[in-house]
Amino acid sequence: MNDFSPTATLLISCPDQRGLVAKLANFVYTNGGNIVHADHHTDFTASLFLSRIEWQLEGFKLPREAIASAFKAFINARDGLAHPLQANWQLHFSDTVPRVAVWVSRQDHCLFDLILRQRAQEFAAEIVLIISNHPHLQAVAAQFGIDYHHIPITKDSKSTQEAKQLELLQQYNVDLVVLAKYMQILSPEFTAQFSQLINIHHSFLPAFAGANPYQRAYERGVKIIGATAHYVTAALDEGPIIEQDVVRVSHRDNTAALIRKGKDLERVVLARAVRLHLQNRVLVYGNRTVVFD
Repeated sequence: MNDFSPTATLLISCPDQRGLVAKLANFVYTNGGNIVHADHHTDFTASLFLSRIEWQLEGFKLPREAIASAFKAFINARDGLAHPLQANWQLHFSDTVPRVAVWVSRQDHCLFDLILRQRAQEFAAEIVLIISNHPHLQAVAAQFGIDYHHIPITKDSKSTQEAKQLELLQQYNVDLVVLAKYMQILSPEFTAQFSQLINIHHSFLPAFAGANPYQRAYERGVKIIGATAHYVTAALDEGPIIEQDVVRVSHRDNTAALIRKGKDLERVVLARAVRLHLQNRVLVYGNRTVVFD
């Protein structure tokens, strides 16, 4: 076996009980698999067990198309280790290349950063589409040969334009949407139909949610500012948090300085969150996440 052979990754959450780690490892072992990463967490408050197990497909006895059904039967079987699990689980393969759409408004710093990291193969994905409510960044898309769709949004046209956006996501077979400074609020109807959405917010949530956080941070006289990458839900800026970071500021920093420092943070925090998601290292439960990094 080699370090570059394809792997399967299982993300699972279920009520906690004895023997779960042994049971999951036994599924891989009995089918001839070699575990390369395993990480587990128990939320004792919720009595919930969460786990990420990754194993090499080389030498694994089950063909990949049979793994899901075999695992479902395995966890529901009664044995000496654990009772049938009331589990939520996902199965992913490392050689599957997700298709990503990046949504922007006028700011380009996160867009450039994501494209350059993808081109440098920092994460395995294909950026197939850029959608914007402004025409300003079309030249960036053309520079990198990425399709660009300008879909202006107004209060009266929101539902019609979101329907067009959904059609494009389906047309391009998009797996993940990254809101890279897309300064529009998505409707609950949209998020109900497409839930794989990551947003970058320019503050350390839950502080300064909503608009103009840098101006509000300056007025409050904060000593640190932050950035937060989170999954998008119907509640504004309240989705499960994937990644956050902060930088120190001082009384000498005006709003423009806060924005400059914040943009640096936004690039890094968003890139980390996207990479963690694409590597199947994030497990959502309730409005929280476990990040197996």
